[in-house]
Amino acid sequence: MEKDFKKMWEECVGIISDNIGEQRTKTWFGVARPVSYDNNVLTLNIPSKFWYEKYEEEFYGILSSSIRKVFGNDIRLDYEIQLIENDADSKVKISGTKQSSAIKNRFLQSMQSSSPMGGGNEKTPDFDPQLNEALTFENYCVGESNKLPYTIAEYIANNPAKNDFNPFFLYGDVGVGKTHLVQAIGIRVKESRPRAKVSFVTLRQFQQLYQNAVINKTVPYFISWFQQMDVLLIDDLQELSHKGGTTDALFAIFNHLHQNGKALIFTCDRPPMELDGIADRLIDRFKWGITERLNQPDVELKKKILEFKASKNGLELSKPVIDLIAESSTGSVRELEGIVMGILTRSIALNRPITLELAKEVMAHTVRPKAQKVINFDMIVEATAEFYNLNPDVIFSKSRVRDVADARHVIMYLSHKLTQLSSSSIGQKLNRSHTTVLHGINAVEDRLPILKELQEAVSSIEADLKS
Repeated sequence: MEKDFKKMWEECVGIISDNIGEQRTKTWFGVARPVSYDNNVLTLNIPSKFWYEKYEEEFYGILSSSIRKVFGNDIRLDYEIQLIENDADSKVKISGTKQSSAIKNRFLQSMQSSSPMGGGNEKTPDFDPQLNEALTFENYCVGESNKLPYTIAEYIANNPAKNDFNPFFLYGDVGVGKTHLVQAIGIRVKESRPRAKVSFVTLRQFQQLYQNAVINKTVPYFISWFQQMDVLLIDDLQELSHKGGTTDALFAIFNHLHQNGKALIFTCDRPPMELDGIADRLIDRFKWGITERLNQPDVELKKKILEFKASKNGLELSKPVIDLIAESSTGSVRELEGIVMGILTRSIALNRPITLELAKEVMAHTVRPKAQKVINFDMIVEATAEFYNLNPDVIFSKSRVRDVADARHVIMYLSHKLTQLSSSSIGQKLNRSHTTVLHGINAVEDRLPILKELQEAVSSIEADLKS
């Protein structure tokens, strides 16, 4: 069998291709070379640690099932990385691990092994907190566009028992680094307090566990288990929409943890006010702490991220290449990572140096045309309050002071013009009736042609929102 392991690996790649597609297989598994197979240990040579992280996280399920099918259930996978080309002494080996996100096995095992329903047993649950050791504060690039969320996250990580920012609700577009930042909180807490009960879980995993508890009639046990946590980090909260039973369970867990001074951190693609299909009582609780937006990185931060990602993978990107990527990309950290890995893969596959031309070729297949900026209600309130030099909270009050009333009317008008919100929805957000909102919109439309001051206000706020 020893002499056939390379053919056996090709068979594994074929199974992987059937499941994830030929192009993705070629991109991610085309550069992996089987170098040895001994004592049920298969060793793959891969270009960098990034491939190891990709295999162990995103592709773990299909990779694991394919090699077990071909090599047998006792197979173990190790990785070999040669840090310097043509230098055998620079090789390092990394042992493959069990899937860090094996929610069905590790979480369920820990729930089954801990005492039922609390029972007064304070033993720390034996479970995988699902923290990726690479997602630390030290590996997080900071700039002006993300400095405040980073500062809050680091404060929470250093002071998890304080309730200053509890819960911490972090929202932003896909790929801007929300998961990295909240994982960094969990890692820092575990570093300083190894016995702390920290759990990172996606909402989809939480939902799967809840459904399993419903089937097995162990929902109280499920809730009690999560109520043991010192720090609970829940990712992708928007997926909670229209999941009534899961919402009720999370509500009970939230109340218990918050009342006992335990840290709650959530990520989402939108602020609490814009969540649909979730009970108001839970949305209100999300507002108890602090809500912060994680913005797309600006150009300078994109350059820092590119330099960091390139250095981590042993790449040297020239300043012109970095400038081109930073200025042409749409801004997502995930997109930047994809561009760097695309350049590395193409450079290796074609045996070409990394030039501007090579970077342009990669970006032609990677970077999407810049989409029009999506404007939401919160952004309109913030921009209008800033223009009129008002505290945003006063806009939601009953104040009829002229500047406040004018600002409120402008918000109604711009929300009607720039978002998909109905006048009824705008009214609910402003604590006003549908009729009041229509009156405000009409008032602005009637006055715009004749009042230069109002024209300048609306024009300035709209330009700020679209910039």
